[in-house]
Amino acid sequence: MKSEPSVFSIDDLARSKNQTTSWDGVRNYQARNFLRDKIKVGDGVLFYHSNANPSGIAGEAVVVREGYPDYTAWDPKNIHFDPKSTPENPIWYMVDVKFVRKCKELITLDFLKKIPELKNMMLFKASRLSVQPVTPKEWKIIMKLPQWG
Repeated sequence: MKSEPSVFSIDDLARSKNQTTSWDGVRNYQARNFLRDKIKVGDGVLFYHSNANPSGIAGEAVVVREGYPDYTAWDPKNIHFDPKSTPENPIWYMVDVKFVRKCKELITLDFLKKIPELKNMMLFKASRLSVQPVTPKEWKIIMKLPQWG
């Protein structure tokens, strides 16, 4: 899951009440489908700082609530408002995630690209997608990297 650190960072998640937050505001249909249909309680999350210098994995979180309607779409005062989405016919979904740990050092995109076993990661193909899957093999490789400390 990607977030711009100036908007919501791994440190913001760590400071959140119960170190948990809803992952709201996703307004891409493919990412929405992952949130709504694929992500389950207990799934690991690589918290990725995007649009940063450098961009990369900043930490780990875990899903603590499966996909449910993103109610921020129904609030005209919210930046994520979408008049086409209603409580009766929700379009957008979110999940809740809980902080697990922060990397001791950012795992940069450039570093990840140098790992041959990760060459097919969706991250390198759908760079604009804010929610994307990581295969079990990719997860295992990333979890063994020295930047976790």
